[in-house]
Amino acid sequence: MNTDRLIVFTQDLVRIPSLSGEESGVAARVQAEMEALGFDRVWVDANGSVVGVIEGGRPGKTVLLDAHIDTVGISPGAPWEHDPFGAAIDQGAIYGRGAADMKGALAAMVHAAAALDRATLAGRVLVSASTLEEVLEGVALHAVMDATQPDFVIIGESTDLNLSRGGRGRAEVHLTTVGRPSHSSAPHLGRNAVLDMMRVIAAVEQITLSTDPIMGPAIFALTDIISAPHPGHSVIPNICKVTYDRRLLPDERRDDVLAAITSLSALADIQLQAEIAVDAYTAFTGATLRSEKFFPAWLLPEDDAFVATALAALNAAGIAARPSAYRFCTNAAYSAGLAGVPTVGFGPATEADAHVIDERLRLDDLLAAAKGYRAIIEATLAV
Repeated sequence: MNTDRLIVFTQDLVRIPSLSGEESGVAARVQAEMEALGFDRVWVDANGSVVGVIEGGRPGKTVLLDAHIDTVGISPGAPWEHDPFGAAIDQGAIYGRGAADMKGALAAMVHAAAALDRATLAGRVLVSASTLEEVLEGVALHAVMDATQPDFVIIGESTDLNLSRGGRGRAEVHLTTVGRPSHSSAPHLGRNAVLDMMRVIAAVEQITLSTDPIMGPAIFALTDIISAPHPGHSVIPNICKVTYDRRLLPDERRDDVLAAITSLSALADIQLQAEIAVDAYTAFTGATLRSEKFFPAWLLPEDDAFVATALAALNAAGIAARPSAYRFCTNAAYSAGLAGVPTVGFGPATEADAHVIDERLRLDDLLAAAKGYRAIIEATLAV
């Protein structure tokens, strides 16, 4: 494996902005790199995800490595010491938006797959550079998996070079209170939906949620609030809406998440609507991806065969990985949480390195990740 070329490729990816739905530049660069490195087949699907195939010397299982190519934006007014699209190398790390989440992992996957000795593999290796993960976890991956039918999936989200065997899910919960408008000079003639929502929020904040020993607690996090009419010129608001980000643990179901709110006896006199958000996003190809925003948690047993194989392979390669679990939501919400395909997570950087000012990826971790991906593949598809 040419480590200098891997580093340059990572820098190239970081230098190309790629907000969700605007990933075309990165997709083109990934496609070009896969073709230049000799992938047996490369294509871009309807959602803009780039998929490359390495065919082993004999028939066998299929391993899919997935990394998303979209990133979050740059918060206005938040000063960076390094240009967020400069991909500068400083004190042994690449700096820039997406370096850790997760263009470095993608670059490592592409180069690890290209460096494989095809003659020693029974099966095939796929690398997908998937789109729109930051807004719809697993939806673009769903299409890739439908087209390729993998037997195993490796998610490249950051694990600090440990091996994740599970991850929290995510739900976007919309709550709406419905009141009655009146002139604000006579508020007693109406019903203020904002005051009702204040009671709802207070009650939701007191709901007792479960905790998982690996993933930590389930979470209700209030992320926005809006009332109508807005602006409220001398009118008591009759509508108030809030959004909660609900972090999920294994086996939590959508109906249970909603019932925990709607069944609260203290809110019986409030006209309250609770639902899981449904949203649609447009890929850079023009395709529309629409999904309910309920992305389940997942967890494989520590003695699962794929987990054991991957962990042993990493350790044998000199990477002191230990079992862990993601505390955020990833594309594995589909591959493991819905499709039930054996999935592990392995990637450079830490969860805390994502979405931050001066995002960075240590070069040593980038190279170790490529080494680790290759080791897992070879252990899984060894002849």
